[in-house]
Amino acid sequence: MAYVLVLPEYGLVADPLVGIVTTAGESFSPVLDRVAVLEASADDLVNMLSGEGNYLASFPNREKSLKIAGSINSFWYGLAIGLLIAGVIAFQLIKVR
Repeated sequence: MAYVLVLPEYGLVADPLVGIVTTAGESFSPVLDRVAVLEASADDLVNMLSGEGNYLASFPNREKSLKIAGSINSFWYGLAIGLLIAGVIAFQLIKVR
C-alpha cells in the first residue's frame, strides 16, 4: 500500500485510497500543541472586540487598555473628519460670496 508524505517533520502521511491523513508511527502531539496555540490566539482576536479582558501577549494589569485606546482613536478620527467637513463648508461659503 502506498502513502503520500504530507508533513515529514511530523510523520504525517495521506492514504489516497481512504482519503485520510494519519500518522506513520509518530504522534500528533506537536501538531496538536501548535493548534492549541493557534486557537488561543484566535480566541484573543475575537475577545478584543469587547475591549475588556486580559490577553496572551499583553502586560499584566492592562484589562481596560483597548477600551481607552479605542476611545482616544475615535476622538482623533472624529476631530479630523469634523475639521475636514468644516473646511469644505467654509470654502463653499467663501466661494459663494
